[in-house]
Amino acid sequence: MKKQLHIFFTALMFYTRIPCPKNIDHNPDYLNKASRYFPLIGWIVGGICFGIYYLASIVFSVEIALILSIIAGILTTGAFHEDGFADVCDGFGGGWTKEKILLIMKDSAIGAYGTIGLVLLFLLKFETLYNLVSLPQTCNLYCFASSLSLGSAACILLLFISAHSVSRLAAVSIVFTHQYSREDATSKSKPIAQNFTWKEVVGALFFGLLPLVVLSLSHWQLLLVLIPVFIARFFLARYFQKWIDGYTGDCLGATQQVCEVVFYLSIIGIWKFI
Repeated sequence: MKKQLHIFFTALMFYTRIPCPKNIDHNPDYLNKASRYFPLIGWIVGGICFGIYYLASIVFSVEIALILSIIAGILTTGAFHEDGFADVCDGFGGGWTKEKILLIMKDSAIGAYGTIGLVLLFLLKFETLYNLVSLPQTCNLYCFASSLSLGSAACILLLFISAHSVSRLAAVSIVFTHQYSREDATSKSKPIAQNFTWKEVVGALFFGLLPLVVLSLSHWQLLLVLIPVFIARFFLARYFQKWIDGYTGDCLGATQQVCEVVFYLSIIGIWKFI
């Protein structure tokens, strides 16, 4: 148990800015095993985002509450995944060879492709969340909450947590199926890519899918959200493989962000036909 706590806190320290015990460091062995808890970190980030949204909505409009919620998520992770998304936009938008793409992604400066990508990403994320939490006539969220014997707040909490955990599962699954692209040891993310066992796979699946399973207890059709999410993951992984022969940490961050938005879009689309 003590070792598992150490691995969990390693994941928490690596993927978020949440303070951890002083004895936790970037131990390569623990960092390699931390992938099993990546979706569990989604529970924490999703819970924080919901908490800020819920508290802010008591005082402010839904729009302001959602913006504050998105900001809270960014602050919690240190824009870890958003930065990866921007780097992928810059790298694959401006590079035409593996070496050039990797070089651009390694550059800390953000370019036009990254800026445009982030603007569009945040606009889409805001609009989908707004539809989910404030337009019951569109997605029937409150009827959905009643059918689950939950209050609307609990239902929204499950939606937030499910989106963050499933999208992180989609991202970390690339580690299990593809090779790390960079040949040098300059990337902080490389230890995650070295080895994995069935424990990492089972742990990621358990923590990644459990919130969605709970959300789907009344309407199993919501499990269909996994289809578009993993279709997006499949095409992203194939695109990365085509251009850089694998993936990098930035690719995982971009996958998480894209799959999170695909999750929101899919929930809205699926619920219209339930």
